[in-house]
Amino acid sequence: MELSLNQDQTQILDFIDSLTRPYATVPMHDISFALTSDELDRELAEGGFLDVMAMEELGPVTAALVVERLARLPFAVEAGASALVRPLLDPALPRPLCLVEEGRLRQPVRFLKPGATVVVVGEGGVRSFTATADFIRSAGDEVLYGYPVAYLTGIPAETRSHDIMPDALRTQWRTALAAEAAGLLAAALQSVTTYVSERKQFGRPIATFQALRHRLAEAQVVTNGCYWLALRAAGTGDAGDAALAALHAQEAAKKVAYDFHQFLGAMGMTLEHPLHLWTYRLKLLTAELGGRGAQAIAAADAIWG
Repeated sequence: MELSLNQDQTQILDFIDSLTRPYATVPMHDISFALTSDELDRELAEGGFLDVMAMEELGPVTAALVVERLARLPFAVEAGASALVRPLLDPALPRPLCLVEEGRLRQPVRFLKPGATVVVVGEGGVRSFTATADFIRSAGDEVLYGYPVAYLTGIPAETRSHDIMPDALRTQWRTALAAEAAGLLAAALQSVTTYVSERKQFGRPIATFQALRHRLAEAQVVTNGCYWLALRAAGTGDAGDAALAALHAQEAAKKVAYDFHQFLGAMGMTLEHPLHLWTYRLKLLTAELGGRGAQAIAAADAIWG
């Protein structure tokens, strides 16, 4: 596996960093549970950053890099499904793309709104439809996930079938989940590291205390693992690699997000620090595709089954 980015990948990430610079910080005095920007979404789409997988010289690894980098923003962007799943179905499908499993329609759906494309994955196949208000129930203030979410109340009788096996789509979905989780973990870790390096207790920064440094180092190792497993899954397209990447990402999110909030002390229980903009997104990702148990079973089936 090539561990160094090539020139094209480096340039694309540099372009993304330049484009997203106005969105790299939280607006002053904002205490929202989720931040979104239609303008940012439009600029990313118009710049072709969500379509790099279709380019032969770039492919799925570059798409995963794009998803990971965009996940680091405090603003939630629908990138994973569009960049890594949509090319398998139809690159012209309207965005945002919402992925749901047929047996889990009661779960909150990320980015669901009228006009979105809902992709339903079931044992009988993969189908899609354009969401309308008749099939959407607002989440209101019921959920605290860091994403704009809504509930799907049903599936219309008329849907479009796609010529792809459900397991193949789940493999790419798991890769997208892992790439996004890797970016969220990296941003949350950076945010916490900055805080504990500046916050002083007993006359010195709390980051200098050994116990905290050890746990931060462990978090860095876990985060790095998520990143490389996601890129491996994108590069191989293997079902086992994707399941392991998603499993590791969901395990890491469950463990590390708790530590991050604890490191911030009382500030970690407020909305004044932006940490929740990443950890609350991780919270929802830990339940996606059936959660850790389902990823472990998928990994076992792919490797030994």
